[in-house]
Amino acid sequence: MFDKNNSLFKELKLGILSRRNFFKFLAQLIGGLVSAVGALRAFPINLSFMKRSHSSSQIVPPDDPRLETKYIKYLGASGEIRAYEARPKTREKLPGVVVIHENRGLVPHIEDITRRTALEGFHAIAPDALSPFGGTPANPDEARALIQKLDRQENIKNFVAAVAYLKTNPQTTGKVAVMGFCWGGGVTSQVAVNCPDLDAAVPFYGLQPAPEDVPKIKAAMLIHYAEKDDRINAGIPPFEEALKKAGVDYKIYIYEGTSHAFMNDTGARYHPEAATLAWRRTIAFLKEKLKS
Repeated sequence: MFDKNNSLFKELKLGILSRRNFFKFLAQLIGGLVSAVGALRAFPINLSFMKRSHSSSQIVPPDDPRLETKYIKYLGASGEIRAYEARPKTREKLPGVVVIHENRGLVPHIEDITRRTALEGFHAIAPDALSPFGGTPANPDEARALIQKLDRQENIKNFVAAVAYLKTNPQTTGKVAVMGFCWGGGVTSQVAVNCPDLDAAVPFYGLQPAPEDVPKIKAAMLIHYAEKDDRINAGIPPFEEALKKAGVDYKIYIYEGTSHAFMNDTGARYHPEAATLAWRRTIAFLKEKLKS
């Protein structure tokens, strides 16, 4: 079982799996953390790559030489919106992707997601929804509280403006998608409702729009849900019925054994197998809808 090609070790080495979750899954496989640590000593594999600092644990480091990254500002409904931007170092025009963060704001994990997206051949930006309050605070609890204070319609318009920023950017092809997680998944669907020239939308376990608003969606949709997410999943049947009636191009996937936020590799509910599959499907979908 303990082969150097084992998927657990591959995902740890690539940064897809955190060290904490690596030991968690290994312990489940062989029956206890003590046994897991002992097993690591029992076979010849170089684990020096495990000695990483917290700042280097992101899958794509901030200084990745293949990318151009910077913070930009664009004009939204509430004024200037700060966003993190990443794109490959190329003069080629690329499709755009707006990445919408969770209710903790624009944190390093979301910037990492933005870089991952860029490496797949996209011009990606991650707006900070908390720009009207001066930006994302360091304390996640403060960020959650501020998210609740956002004006809902103004916030949606700020992200619609992000789509416009990418559509008119001279470095893009004019084709744009939106992708969001948790709170950002719900915002993603609302952007699809309110932005008729959006090309594609990928909400991850987000609240669904009202069924009467679904006919306004013109974008193709790839929708990801966790199996153990009762509050969010209660809205799937009416949402899917409305999507069918409206003739929206959509696919829905529900990932077995997962909980809300299973894509977040910095959280306790991260599910590496489901996250890898969902990401692979997402990139294939974005390439199909934005590059064909």
